[in-house]
Amino acid sequence: MRTLRLVTSLAVAGLLAGTVAMIATPASAATAAFSVTNSWGSGYQGQVTVTNDTSAPINGWRVEFDLPAGTSISQSWNAQQVTSGSHYTFSNVSWNGALGAGASTSFGFLVNGSGTPVNCTVNGAGVSCTGGTTPTTPPPTTPPPTTPPPTTPPPTTGTPVQRYGQLRVCGTTMCDRSGARVQLRGVSSMWLNWETAPYAENLSALTWMRDNWNLQVIRAAMGVEPAGAYLSDPGRARAQVETIINNAVTAGVYVIVDWHAHEAQNNQSQAVAFFGDLARRYGHLPNVIWETWNEPLQFSWTGVIKPYHQAVVSAIRAVDPDNIVVLGTPTWSQDVDVAAASPVSGTNLMYTLHFYSCTHGASLRAKGDAAIRAGLALFVTEWGASNADGGLDGRACLPEAQSWIDWMRANGISWTAWKLDVGTDTTNLLNPGAPVTGGWNNYLHGHAPFVVANMR
Repeated sequence: MRTLRLVTSLAVAGLLAGTVAMIATPASAATAAFSVTNSWGSGYQGQVTVTNDTSAPINGWRVEFDLPAGTSISQSWNAQQVTSGSHYTFSNVSWNGALGAGASTSFGFLVNGSGTPVNCTVNGAGVSCTGGTTPTTPPPTTPPPTTPPPTTPPPTTGTPVQRYGQLRVCGTTMCDRSGARVQLRGVSSMWLNWETAPYAENLSALTWMRDNWNLQVIRAAMGVEPAGAYLSDPGRARAQVETIINNAVTAGVYVIVDWHAHEAQNNQSQAVAFFGDLARRYGHLPNVIWETWNEPLQFSWTGVIKPYHQAVVSAIRAVDPDNIVVLGTPTWSQDVDVAAASPVSGTNLMYTLHFYSCTHGASLRAKGDAAIRAGLALFVTEWGASNADGGLDGRACLPEAQSWIDWMRANGISWTAWKLDVGTDTTNLLNPGAPVTGGWNNYLHGHAPFVVANMR
């Protein structure tokens, strides 16, 4: 197995007396560089970047180290963590273990205390990473301008909105009112114009999902273009959405108001009016998240989709300056990397990535990785453990779905699973006979057991 070299470069002055770089002396096939990316009084955020600097691929990596007494890791992402006392082992997850020549990946962690890694080894090769030299570039005298996690954890009781409050975008993820990272998990309604029963509009069902599934967010997928949807029956569609908003406020969960359209550029004026009106009346609430275009087709990002988003976001921001707005991306909300090349200007903006695990795998996650590297914050507002048609064949692809769940968890990406309705598709969460009011433990259908297990 190829050995790795761990190079430690502390980015915050004063974290240690005498900042050092720790270098594994034997010739190495790859490198793993540690840095402190943020620091505050009682801890810091660390990152390790593993790079394959050879001409041959590697498959799998593992970094191990100890932390001194009084220092511990409270949270990590992008790696599998195993803790034994003060010894920490980090290994690749399913989607970042294979590294081609010159490729790299990284994992991060939050540390309580000021101690940094010692007794480091890489890939179990017995290569010591202690000792070292002074960095060639002095560390900065002040921490980078990012918001540190709070010194006290957020409350663990109460409703999701009581725990997290007003949400905002922080870097490439979502944070709560205290600046701590939040990953919301929940479900989407069916197209509201096509649902078989008003499951998404029932307050008892919503509180039951909150208390039994740990649901934190519900998505109101308001159909726009088909017969019976918003354009042909705006009064009914608006009433359905407002019922879901009001129920979310009562239940203390977050709600995504979704303009569920594929060709929204054809009804931009209606979207501007809809979101402007709802933002004026509900934008003061911390519960609401706006989703301005569910799944654009294969339209130009800069020529069609981005200008539409700019118009709708402008209408929202005129009356709601701070609630998160989620923006659909080209090709059924898959080309987030294209959007990353020319993002919409503004604050608290996120971008939609949709996947169905029988159809979409590592190549689509690579688009997500590229968008994240470019600085975009992603929100998976729709996904299924099925084919992209929602699972007409009834098949579920759970191993690949688990890879997606791991990837979203590692990157702090919030999600809502498709869809809260009865039917034979894999993605219908409920079996026939499921009561509208909840109590669905014996009515789970298709990928529902997997979805519910990953909400808890």
